[in-house]
Amino acid sequence: MSTASSTAISLTDAAIEHLRALVGEHDADDAGLRVEVVPGGCSGFEYSLALEPPKPGDEVVGPEGARVYVDRFSLPYLLGVELDYEESFQGAGFILNNPNATASCGCGKSFNT
Repeated sequence: MSTASSTAISLTDAAIEHLRALVGEHDADDAGLRVEVVPGGCSGFEYSLALEPPKPGDEVVGPEGARVYVDRFSLPYLLGVELDYEESFQGAGFILNNPNATASCGCGKSFNT
């Protein structure tokens, strides 16, 4: 594992708070939020999020207790991304604000660069 530069992914206070709560619920000190970019969706790529331990070669972003793990394939697509957490009447979840996305689908689940 290596530590990514501070420009890889930034986390809002809301994302850090929620991620720390999730990690605490699972009682797994090395768990973090894996953020992957995978081919698919109607715009070319989509995000995959999972709470899991790090894998060899992962870039690590975020403070202790709120780690984000990014694989080498996904990292270039995620440079400059802001990870946020929002709750609304429509639901709650992590939001990826990606300045690299040149197009996205109407539901916000997929993007293209």
